[in-house]
Amino acid sequence: MAKPIKFGTDGWRGVIADDFTFERVALVASIAARVLDENYADSTNNSKTVIVGHDRRFMAEEFAQVAAKAVQNAGFDVLLTDTYAPTPAFSLAAFQKQALGAIVITASHNPGKYLGLKVKGTFGGSVGLEITQKIEDLLIVETEKNQVQGSKIESFNPWTSYCETLQKMVDIDQIKLAINEGRLKVFADVMHGAAAGGLQQILGVEIEELNGNRDPFFDGGAPEPLPRYLSKLFKTIKSYRAGNQGSLAIGLVFDGDSDRIAAVDGEGNFLSSQILIPILIEHLITSHGFSGEVVKTISGSDLFPKVAELYKRPIFETPVGYKYIADRMLSTQVLVGGEESGGIGYGTHIPERDALLSALYLLEAVVVSGQDLSVIYGKLQEKTGFNSIYDRIDLPLINMEVRSRLLEELTNNPVTEIAGQKVVDCLAIDGYKFRLADGRWLLIRFSGTEPVLRLYCEASDTQKVKQTLEWAKNWANSI
Repeated sequence: MAKPIKFGTDGWRGVIADDFTFERVALVASIAARVLDENYADSTNNSKTVIVGHDRRFMAEEFAQVAAKAVQNAGFDVLLTDTYAPTPAFSLAAFQKQALGAIVITASHNPGKYLGLKVKGTFGGSVGLEITQKIEDLLIVETEKNQVQGSKIESFNPWTSYCETLQKMVDIDQIKLAINEGRLKVFADVMHGAAAGGLQQILGVEIEELNGNRDPFFDGGAPEPLPRYLSKLFKTIKSYRAGNQGSLAIGLVFDGDSDRIAAVDGEGNFLSSQILIPILIEHLITSHGFSGEVVKTISGSDLFPKVAELYKRPIFETPVGYKYIADRMLSTQVLVGGEESGGIGYGTHIPERDALLSALYLLEAVVVSGQDLSVIYGKLQEKTGFNSIYDRIDLPLINMEVRSRLLEELTNNPVTEIAGQKVVDCLAIDGYKFRLADGRWLLIRFSGTEPVLRLYCEASDTQKVKQTLEWAKNWANSI
């Protein structure tokens, strides 16, 4: 039997033709449209329009058409994309067109056998838990959709307004000049996903794009911006560096639906968002004069608050999941909000993570400073007096019963010592984050939908990180 439809941190995902079928997509889309209407009609002057978009995955267009028809049959007008585009482009369209929201067919960074459905609100970001819970509750009691005549489906190109919006947010001319003069070489690994062609459209100049062809199998891997999937980009940049010592180079990496980012510096070293976010905090303050809070998830680096403190900006910490950052953006002025998995968003934009906008800000930071990303990061470490190493591992569990036992152990027998270090603090807003006597921290979290234990650690050196994560694995295996 197919798994129950459950929404995770951002949307519902399932295996194509098993959990993720035309019939189920039609049902979810029609219910999602009605729930969007119930919650956002008043704030949109009773709009009846829902945006429907998709990425480049296997049969994504066909699933989007099924979703659009189901939304139409539920009595709503539909703006259906005429091409693939980044998820944030559809979120922006929902906001700019004052639609009820958007339904996006994408499985983000998951392997090729998956597809999924994300629900975005009229404000231009992911809907909250109360919305997805309403959708899930209705799915339990409904099996058929009431069809209403009279609504319409129209097509639109989401790239046009999206590119125009992003072009106004950075100094495009300065970036283009650096590229045209040969001072900056830009590589973009779009991982066969929805960012394909995006940077060139926005910049209006040629860059070197890797993996721009459509490949629903993602070279046998997944469109996730992690080092194990980036061997081609590493080789390309290192080859370029061997013959071009005088110019700056940067590699930008986009996940399947272009809402997560990573980078590779001019020497071919991987840079996660744990490194990129501090760079962005400083750049937005010093080059743009932006103000507001820095919002981080519980798994974010301790360098975030260090840089925020350096520039006298407040910090706010949330559970893991960009929807919590988006909620904060809707309630207060935010400078930047980011998560360790690559999702980064900005208070001057929609409350949505946007990899192409992040890429533009990073390009701008390199051009303005005339320095490689790693050099900028190193100087931030010097300014704050803070150096660290970070790593994360996902530990598969035999079943959900093991997950329950581990959770019970954490709840009933609080950990007081880890890897020979005393636990001095424990934050439990999402899993258990233990801060140890020597300053390192360990976060233990559980996946909400599968038997997986997620372990995160930051410490002053690689050995301490390995030691701490090994302790966590041994602890989990002993329960």
